[in-house]
Amino acid sequence: MKERVVSDLSGLPLHGSGVTSLTWWGTLAFILIEGTGFALAIAVYLYLYSLPARWPLAAAPPDLGPATLMTIVLLASIVPNMLVSRWAARRQLAKVRLGMVVMTLVGLLPLFIRAFEFSALNVRWDSNAYGSIVWTLLGLHTVHLVTDFADSIVLMVLMFTRHADNPRRYGDVQDNALYWNFVVLAWLPIYGCIYWIPRI
Repeated sequence: MKERVVSDLSGLPLHGSGVTSLTWWGTLAFILIEGTGFALAIAVYLYLYSLPARWPLAAAPPDLGPATLMTIVLLASIVPNMLVSRWAARRQLAKVRLGMVVMTLVGLLPLFIRAFEFSALNVRWDSNAYGSIVWTLLGLHTVHLVTDFADSIVLMVLMFTRHADNPRRYGDVQDNALYWNFVVLAWLPIYGCIYWIPRI
């Protein structure tokens, strides 16, 4: 009878990062689901836009100031976000700590700008179909900003505690950076729909 050989797996890491991590795949799946939600909301916007002779309905186009500032801030945030992800991949704790503090502050700034952006829409959410879809698009994106901001706070705190010794936390930082990039990129078509289509 042939003897069965058992491999010793004790030397393998307990957690992966990037594509070797289940959390990374979960984050990617979440991004795909949320991206579909954004795409459907934009499709509704474009459908409503195609119906009336005049768009927006009974309102002036939204003011460009706050939204354009938001776009600049979000695009600029990609640089520190990518640095944090790179530092996490290299497990450079001091740099990751600094980067998470920066990204938490960066995550707060768009929420502050967004407070002014809602008032610059020049329409209430319950005024008509135009108001409803514009507020829905902006509201959906705001939820994602809040979600990432909360996640950044939790990760920042964890990186300053004994939990930073856990290699899994570096993967979590990378996943958070991936999600932030999605939040930034999802904003661009929303910005185009809400602020530039009414000006066409």
